Amino acid sequence: MIDFMTVMQRIRKILLAQTHKKKILDREIAEALRLDPQYFAVIKKRNKIPYEAIAYFCKEHRINMNWLLLNQKPKYFYTSGKAGGIKI
Repeated sequence: MIDFMTVMQRIRKILLAQTHKKKILDREIAEALRLDPQYFAVIKKRNKIPYEAIAYFCKEHRINMNWLLLNQKPKYFYTSGKAGGIKI
């Protein structure tokens, strides 16, 4: 089963790496997922994963959704040289 807190911890790690902050608050995770902070608090309490918001977050940050949800490699999608293909 996919755990809400585990998924949010992975998002927190990504945001920490991108912002170079020492701490990422739930409010900042909600903003990164383009969710209202109050709604985020509700789904956190209910342990409900916002799959659609996560899909858009992954697309925007070029992150493998399988890694984010299931910890499957690779973590990032990236393009290579002239071919411009996505390596996975």
